Amino acid sequence: MRVAFAGTPEFAAMALESLLEAGHDVPLVLTQPDRPAGRGMQLQISAVKQLALKNAIPVLQPLSLRLNGTHAEAARETIHLLEAARPDVMVVVAYGLILPAEFLHIPAFGCLNIHASLLPRWRGAAPIQRAIEAGDKKTGITIMQMDEGLDTGPILMQEELPILPGDTASSMHDKLAILGGNTICCALKMLKRKGALRSRPQEESLASYAPKLMKDEAILDFSLPAETIANKIRAFNPFPGTQATFGETSLKIWKADALPETSPQHAGSIIAADIGNGIMVACGSGVLRITEIQKPGSKRLPASEFIKGFSLDNGRFS
Repeated sequence: MRVAFAGTPEFAAMALESLLEAGHDVPLVLTQPDRPAGRGMQLQISAVKQLALKNAIPVLQPLSLRLNGTHAEAARETIHLLEAARPDVMVVVAYGLILPAEFLHIPAFGCLNIHASLLPRWRGAAPIQRAIEAGDKKTGITIMQMDEGLDTGPILMQEELPILPGDTASSMHDKLAILGGNTICCALKMLKRKGALRSRPQEESLASYAPKLMKDEAILDFSLPAETIANKIRAFNPFPGTQATFGETSLKIWKADALPETSPQHAGSIIAADIGNGIMVACGSGVLRITEIQKPGSKRLPASEFIKGFSLDNGRFS
């Protein structure tokens, strides 16, 4: 099939690679404009653009797709080029721009979105992280027929994936990226064979939203249950990482697990810090065992190594 593609980060690039490996003809790719990043703030091209250029696929990078306002002319030119590409379908994955209605109906089979949750749960920008933070036991991939709403279109296909106790946002990202590529290829294979896919509407009463992670959310509150804190640590790994202050030092907490033990000490108090057990912290309920931690200007360390060079005696996280 002729598959136009819109996406930006590594998650989307893995889907594009799957489409190419499956033999689909990709005549055009849309991705976010190059933006400065890193310490040197040099212009960086997206993972999708890198893959498209490697495969000699034309790339469009409009600042906006709105047909009114400052960038309306560029948006109209994008529509013209998309129409000229004559795609059978357009696959959209973590693109970062809202597609107006004028775009949705250009491909013969419309626009299909790969979303990293079991819709209608976790619509929005951070479905992987919010699922882990909420303590969900499973997530998955949804292939959705796009409409004008935010992840509200009819569901065409879903594949589930368990969230294991040790999974972080990073590990689930990689698993779901592979599953997303496989699932969209399966959907397109069925679409080509049958000429249509059976859809079902989303149940609005079950909808929940996954807003973008904000850095001020990363500060840990030890008055909460240990399990809640451990989930947040996994959800915010690798970005933005969770933080806790010890004295005047802000520490990054990268890995921890919740223990059902109880402690009479105040929330945030260090119960124990030793090579065998890691750093044990009293919480609102339960105990948090920190196993990987980082101080400013240093690398991540196992807690057993960290405590050799950082005294936690008679201290408390705040």
